[in-house]
Amino acid sequence: GDELEIFAKKELQKEVVVPKAKGEILGVVIVESGWGSMLPTVVIANLASAGAAARCGQLNIGDQIIAINGLSLVGLPLSTCQSYIKNTKNQTVVKFTVVPCAPVVEVKIKRPNTKYQLGFSVQNGVICSLLRGGIAERGGVRVGHRIIEINNQSVVAVPHEKIVNLLATSVGEILMKTMPTSMFRLLTGQENPVYI
Repeated sequence: GDELEIFAKKELQKEVVVPKAKGEILGVVIVESGWGSMLPTVVIANLASAGAAARCGQLNIGDQIIAINGLSLVGLPLSTCQSYIKNTKNQTVVKFTVVPCAPVVEVKIKRPNTKYQLGFSVQNGVICSLLRGGIAERGGVRVGHRIIEINNQSVVAVPHEKIVNLLATSVGEILMKTMPTSMFRLLTGQENPVYI
């Protein structure tokens, strides 16, 4: 996968030092990167506008957090990563190692004709399962992501049946844009962010 190559290249990782007041929270919301992501880590889903993380001006929504204060977060459960972040409350400086990533993932699925199964299932616009080794997995489709566009057409407000129909009838090169569902819910105001 392309992603592995990206993470193998250390130069794409950046160190971000966040200065803050002792006792102040960082002001971030993190979510899991989604099953199917080459690097199982957490992603910044939201930043409190007046928070320490936002003030430093170097962290963005979508960034994958590789480590915090030199402690790797790769492969750890979300709750553990959240604890590590909360534990920095009494520090005056926190060092993040991140891979800057756009919050939206662009996926290209090559489907010669409709005889080829797409290899994933969708529920209310969310990818809920993926066929191992299928054309969707090869194209970078991730479980737990919300589909926001199919072939440059927004499907944010499109009913489930229509999305399924669009996907079922698409052939050739299918372009999709997706993002982690929890991030989608935060950005569309369906969920209130809990900053840590």
